[in-house]
Amino acid sequence: MSVSLGGTWNLVSNDNFEGYMVALGIDFATRKIASKLKPQKVIKQEGDAFTIQTFSTFRNYECSFKIGEEFKDVTKGLDNRTCQSVVNWIDDRLVCVQRGEKKNRGWTHWVEGDELHLELTCEDQVCKQVYKRAQ
Repeated sequence: MSVSLGGTWNLVSNDNFEGYMVALGIDFATRKIASKLKPQKVIKQEGDAFTIQTFSTFRNYECSFKIGEEFKDVTKGLDNRTCQSVVNWIDDRLVCVQRGEKKNRGWTHWVEGDELHLELTCEDQVCKQVYKRAQ
């Protein structure tokens, strides 16, 4: 690990979020609301321990974990499923693999300059989000 993801980040682009939500099985009304949101992420990093909070006017989500340790991830505020997750560093990317009822599910965070990139995957869908560091 050679990069810090810590900080506050504001969403600036969100490609294929609709397709990702459909793959998760999120209902139509929730997808329409969620697609209009501009969430903020707060990432706290202390050694191998992370807390990632996502805040919006509709729902909030928090995930805490330690690198390399599998944990029960309850996606309350998202699709309300429980899955087993493990997060590891691969190069300078924080990569989460989630096992549950949906196949090929997970996410990857990495930083390029003042941008935080996030790829969300579920089944055959990939959502690409970009966040800018809050001033």
